[in-house]
Amino acid sequence: MTNDEYIKAIEMRRSRRTYRSVGLDDSTKAVIKNLVDIVNKNAGLDFRFVDDGSSAFTIFTGKFSLIAICGDDSEKMRVKSGYFGEMIVLECAYHGLGTCWVTGTYNENKILEMIKIPKETRLYGVIVVGNVKPKLSQKEKIMHNITHKQNKPYQKMFVVCDEKLPSYYEYAMKLVEKAPSATNSRPVHFKYENGVISGYVDEPYSDKSISFGVAQLHFCIGAKAKGVSGEWDSSGRFCTNDSKVIKFPENNEGEN
Repeated sequence: MTNDEYIKAIEMRRSRRTYRSVGLDDSTKAVIKNLVDIVNKNAGLDFRFVDDGSSAFTIFTGKFSLIAICGDDSEKMRVKSGYFGEMIVLECAYHGLGTCWVTGTYNENKILEMIKIPKETRLYGVIVVGNVKPKLSQKEKIMHNITHKQNKPYQKMFVVCDEKLPSYYEYAMKLVEKAPSATNSRPVHFKYENGVISGYVDEPYSDKSISFGVAQLHFCIGAKAKGVSGEWDSSGRFCTNDSKVIKFPENNEGEN
């Protein structure tokens, strides 16, 4: 997908909980499985695709597949899982599928039975994927109104902002406003100091780090749309392609 297509997908995406009675066809499943394989290979994650995950849910209706979001028990992998999981979500949304990030409200034991992951691997959450009607169901409208009752504008996400954001970062943060998070809590705290954007969450070993990864992707898509390419480093700083990350040598032994 192009960056413009990702932006369109961000506008299209809604969390869906009411699915059609007919699940995904085999060709669509094959495409999603391929996306999962690419993510696992490139990001070192352990996502698992499940053909039919409907039995693990009680508040979702219809038939749907799911992607089990799995990886090592670390903050880094939680952030990565959010970043790359959201890429899959946007791919699916762009092609008309319904999706929903879920970090609770499912039968974890049932999902663990489906995927059989090693003991050292953690199940962070799941992404539900299925066929949906174009319009939200009444139940979905109610859930949307509840979870979006107090939307947090990007300005309130900043704990430090020492000068006005440039227009390209303003646009990127407007896409962060559209990033999904548990109960729409938007737990990421941002700083803008000396021309540099950075972010963090209060509880890194939690769902909040997944939300940080999702927000990072939305920010990168927005910045790139305005001509600013970059990536987030392990410290939570957004580094543009023309910036330098200065590190001390790891070992100076033998030098005068």
